[in-house]
Amino acid sequence: MTDSNVQLEGAPMIAPSTTDHPLYDDVVKACQSVYDPEIPVNIYDLGLIYTIDIKDDNAVSVIMTLTAPGCPVAGEMPGWVADAIEPLPGVKQVDVEMTFEPQWGMDMMSDEARLELGFM
Repeated sequence: MTDSNVQLEGAPMIAPSTTDHPLYDDVVKACQSVYDPEIPVNIYDLGLIYTIDIKDDNAVSVIMTLTAPGCPVAGEMPGWVADAIEPLPGVKQVDVEMTFEPQWGMDMMSDEARLELGFM
């Protein structure tokens, strides 16, 4: 184990979401309206939305990933997410950031997504 690994030990890989903010449920629903064109399940239930952070001034920051770094819509998906969230009443601004750390895995899917895709 290197020194850098020691520093990261115990640190959350995915930052927590602001689940207690009044806009949180609406932002989740907006994310659920966005679909990966290759998979018939919304990106939220696929587990592609890692963090929804909503500041006191209603600025929304989303950290998301893709099922694979080479996804054909990698350049477009953050814009789709921002376009889904921006029209929500009360949202001041939206920033969508893409990450591949940690790498997405099928264990990040909701039970609904697993059922839809035949994994349950």
